[in-house]
Amino acid sequence: MMAINRHRLNHLIRKGNKSAKLTAALLGKIDKLLGSILLGNTLLNVAAATLTEFIVLRLYGHNELIMLIGTLLITLMLLIFSEILPKIIAASYPERVALPSSYLLTPLITLFHPVVSVAGGIVKGVLWLLRIKVQTDQSKHKMTLEELRGMVLEAEHFLPRKQQKMLLNLVDLERITVNDVMISRNLIEALDINTDQNILRQQIITCHHTLLPVYENTPSNIIGILHIKRVAALFQETILDITQLRAALNEPYFIPSDTPLLQQLQQFQERHTRLGLVVDEYGELLGLVTLENILEEIVGEFTTQSPGQTEKFLRQADGSLLLEGSTSLRELNRKLGLHLPINSAKTLNGLILEHLEDIPETGTSFKIAGYPIEIIQTQDRLVKVARLFPRQTLTP
Repeated sequence: MMAINRHRLNHLIRKGNKSAKLTAALLGKIDKLLGSILLGNTLLNVAAATLTEFIVLRLYGHNELIMLIGTLLITLMLLIFSEILPKIIAASYPERVALPSSYLLTPLITLFHPVVSVAGGIVKGVLWLLRIKVQTDQSKHKMTLEELRGMVLEAEHFLPRKQQKMLLNLVDLERITVNDVMISRNLIEALDINTDQNILRQQIITCHHTLLPVYENTPSNIIGILHIKRVAALFQETILDITQLRAALNEPYFIPSDTPLLQQLQQFQERHTRLGLVVDEYGELLGLVTLENILEEIVGEFTTQSPGQTEKFLRQADGSLLLEGSTSLRELNRKLGLHLPINSAKTLNGLILEHLEDIPETGTSFKIAGYPIEIIQTQDRLVKVARLFPRQTLTP
């Protein structure tokens, strides 16, 4: 009864299995269940010991040696056939034992109710004196994320590797925040509403995105989100009407940087939007996150690459990798199978600066998490390009 898989039991209940319902009902009143089982077990053990003593006295009288042998024999028999053997069988096949047993245990609980109630009352009194709180309804025990993750890992023999990885990524969404997967502010492609009309028109025509943030004066002053399809009619005029362009903007949607990805996925669904601007506690723009960014955390890369976008890593002939410093650590780990630490820093540049506690010079070499890294190029106090050697390419 204790070893049965609760999730399998709930599945059987949903299918209408009567014995599963009885078993769940018994596990819902665990104090009465344990009390009845232990009462019956104790009664049988005492009865067996008494019967043994009675047989020895009738056959051999008050023979201390025979009495000792009888005691040892009945103890061994009870230990093997009443304790160890049935418990091993029940623990090995909990479902096959527990479900049929529920039909026997249910009337026994009713039969032993008076005695068990008295004993239970005494136990509760002792627990109260000891200030020990006990939750008797096991169905109220909630599964933690770690337990759920463990169940998915244990299901590797039943799930294809790709599906298992997707489920693990889905579980991890609660731990990951939008700050971990966002596109940083300096990489955002945006429009300046005050720029020259011809330049603005050219930027819109050559844009490879469906949604574009629009700012005024400074890139951090986002005034709206432009849906490219909504401005097609404006291009029929010789002069681009800025007033109509402003009217076509959608209100920007701002997201706190510590919002969990799972919660943000639900927010995107409820708001029927696919893009949000990430801000810190002071309201400063940090970057943006899209629905695609979140989905890629679950299923991996699936969006096509725009013509203007270049890969952020380049594999060399010696097996090393040239990486942009602005590349997300999570992206590197996911795409290249690396295991770079992602506890604090979000980008490769941030990880290097955090590790060295200084701005490195070109040619500096060091190791992070067992990966040799060489600084190739720095610019404006940032690591522009670095070379990383994956572990499998290293020679002893």
